[in-house]
Amino acid sequence: MAERRLLVLFGSQTGTAQDTAERIGREAKRRHLRCRVEALDSCDVANLIHEPLVVFVCATTGQGDPPDNMKMFWRFLFRKNLPAGSLCQLDYAVLGLGDSSYPKFNFIAKKLHKRLLQLGGNPLIPVALGDDQHDLGPDAVVDPWLMALWDKILALYPLPPGLEIISPDVRLPPKYTLHYLPEDSPHPDSDLLQLAAPQAAPCELHPFAARVVSNQRVTAQSHFQDVRLIEFDIAGSGITFSAGDVVMIQPQNCPEDVQQFCQLLGLEPHRRFVLEPTEPGTPLPPLLPQPCTIQYLVTHYLDISCVPRRSFFELLAYFSTNELEREKLQEFSSAQGQEELYSYCNRPRRTTLEALWDFPHTTCTIPADYLLDLIPRIRPRAFSIASSMLAHPERMQILVAVVRYKTRLSKPRRGLCSTWLASLNPEQGDVRVPLWVKKGGMKFPADPATPVIMIGPGTGVAPFRAAIQERVALGRRGNCLFFGCRHKSKDFYCQTEWEELVTKGLLTLFTAFSRDQEEKVYVQHRIQENGRLVWELLSSGNAHVYLAG
Repeated sequence: MAERRLLVLFGSQTGTAQDTAERIGREAKRRHLRCRVEALDSCDVANLIHEPLVVFVCATTGQGDPPDNMKMFWRFLFRKNLPAGSLCQLDYAVLGLGDSSYPKFNFIAKKLHKRLLQLGGNPLIPVALGDDQHDLGPDAVVDPWLMALWDKILALYPLPPGLEIISPDVRLPPKYTLHYLPEDSPHPDSDLLQLAAPQAAPCELHPFAARVVSNQRVTAQSHFQDVRLIEFDIAGSGITFSAGDVVMIQPQNCPEDVQQFCQLLGLEPHRRFVLEPTEPGTPLPPLLPQPCTIQYLVTHYLDISCVPRRSFFELLAYFSTNELEREKLQEFSSAQGQEELYSYCNRPRRTTLEALWDFPHTTCTIPADYLLDLIPRIRPRAFSIASSMLAHPERMQILVAVVRYKTRLSKPRRGLCSTWLASLNPEQGDVRVPLWVKKGGMKFPADPATPVIMIGPGTGVAPFRAAIQERVALGRRGNCLFFGCRHKSKDFYCQTEWEELVTKGLLTLFTAFSRDQEEKVYVQHRIQENGRLVWELLSSGNAHVYLAG
């Protein structure tokens, strides 16, 4: 009898593909398959030739790009020297998650499917293309596709005699068990941010704890939006960056939310625990110290402010002893209940913490062991770097619009990362932010004679501030910036800096203040008015054009 084992590999940017991969892992366990679920870049690609059965779940990001956690896999898979039949023993299935409002809809899944075929792989079932634009979201495609996939897999790998599919009414064991340590056990200071080892460039698993030097509001107090110019000290970090690069920041939950969450679930914030995987061989979650406090877990790891997914309600239903609540939770986790779930969660942007408030009888029964199955980890946020190392050595600046908006819920919605960053006050001591740098998609011309036309309304101007600082430091002219905002007096970011450069002849600046006159004026109007100059730069100067929103 062939070994009944399945490998589920995901490429995920925002966590949806990972969530779906973990769902497939749970369904595999119900069918008694040995199953591993891993990010594509965490698995050793060379071992694919020994895998009998693999399901790939992958998202598409940007302009048809692979997610960050499958980039190395992608480069390897498209190497020219891979022999045509190298995956001839592989049975596989590809599930894509995309958004049909983008031109390269599910590009990565389609291309992956094609490449696996070229390498001799055997598709069990046609590629699935989940679509965010569908009324029921990607599940409209995923649900029926999975049913067909399990039929196919069980035909190849029948259940061993005497075993049945574990009923959906039965709760699966948690991924980890939480062992509380006795209150009086000695404890080292594990709650301190682990500083990146100085020899390695900081990365997601080893961020650099950068000190906040300044946090300055750059919009008028009377302006509706709070925008900050924040400066970090990166001396000794080994971080280098150039214009167009991106800084990744790992945010944390606010103390009030952490306190509320612990109260709701009856957790003691200062209790310390160690995690133990339920199945041997399951790696521990990176970024969590061992031992760890509940406070640290909830503050730095569990994303209690994200909008909960269908899988959250599905697991929650198992803990519910209250009939009314359980029925509602089961409805939210059923295929038929997806529209109802959308209007409860996604449309008003209800958070996980708020959803837990709505199911009080269930929430107080959640076993701590299941916290890591129930709530995803906090994802890092990306910001364009708004300064150049040539102008500000050992420093890095970002321009952050604090996210705050209203939905039908009484409490305004707040962006987790921007709200946290705005709250940091360097005058109150040593304030640190975990960060690392990623290469950006924008490359500025190497030829000093090539002019650059930059169109950056609002905080979209951030990467161009870095580019202009860099180009001015290198003595490059031909810098042309179109900037737009609402009011000259309220949200004209970096006004004095631009005006100084204009006076020195190092920058050509066009501004559009949309609300300062009767009729609205935007950057596109200014481009049109200066069409002759723009055309001259493009046709005879071979100018490069950059646009950021």
